[in-house]
Amino acid sequence: MNYHLSSLALKNAKNYDYFLYKKIKCLYLPNNMGTLYIVPTPVGNMEDMTLRAIRTLKEADLVLAEDTRTSGILFKHFDIKNHLMSHHKFNEHGTSAAIVERLKSGQNVALVSDAGTPGISDPGFFLAREASKAGIEVITLPGPTACIPALVSSGLPCDRFCFEGFLPQKKGRQSHLESLRNEPRTMVFYESPFRLVKTLRQMEEFFGPDRPVSVAREISKIHEEHVRGTLDEVAAHFEATPPKGEIVIVVGGAPKEKDKDKDK
Repeated sequence: MNYHLSSLALKNAKNYDYFLYKKIKCLYLPNNMGTLYIVPTPVGNMEDMTLRAIRTLKEADLVLAEDTRTSGILFKHFDIKNHLMSHHKFNEHGTSAAIVERLKSGQNVALVSDAGTPGISDPGFFLAREASKAGIEVITLPGPTACIPALVSSGLPCDRFCFEGFLPQKKGRQSHLESLRNEPRTMVFYESPFRLVKTLRQMEEFFGPDRPVSVAREISKIHEEHVRGTLDEVAAHFEATPPKGEIVIVVGGAPKEKDKDKDK
């Protein structure tokens, strides 16, 4: 049986060691297998787009987009002329099987969401899982995401943290917050600006009014803002100044028992 590197992998090879590494990996993949590339796109500033992401989107055989209209604007900005196919949370279970077959036939497929890294509170997990199960190589490019800049800018410990994404809107919301009451790691949440104050006040009920928090708004955009303080202070701020734009909430972990004793 003959084996070979995909043309895209060959173009990505910058030195002999990398080329050899990819060639060895391909010994375990049939020569007709393509690669699924998960490509992050800017969450605000277009300058956050990487050169590798642009090249991958130009060279892929097919690009899957959460919203082809939104991705069309990105493609026009970077002069990317490639075919876009809709792939979102409402159709991914129905389309993934056909996409996996394309990958098996040797096509390289790239996946983008409206902003940030696919799979992080966006479509992507299901297709990545199905492709992996089929023995297809899945490669995620490093790139933009809202949660990491918000975490690092928060001033809260970021050596250990947990990403919680969006809280359930109705059923399970209270029980989920209760399960995090004693979580010692810094917690990162996504939230809508319309639910921010309600969420902060609910967190106050479970975590206490003095728990430290940082709310990041409009990451990587012109009006980027970070509001830091206690849950009570930050909730009061946004009650007086209604928030706009994309929101990331970073909450400090539960204090250790000895720290609680000191406070007493």
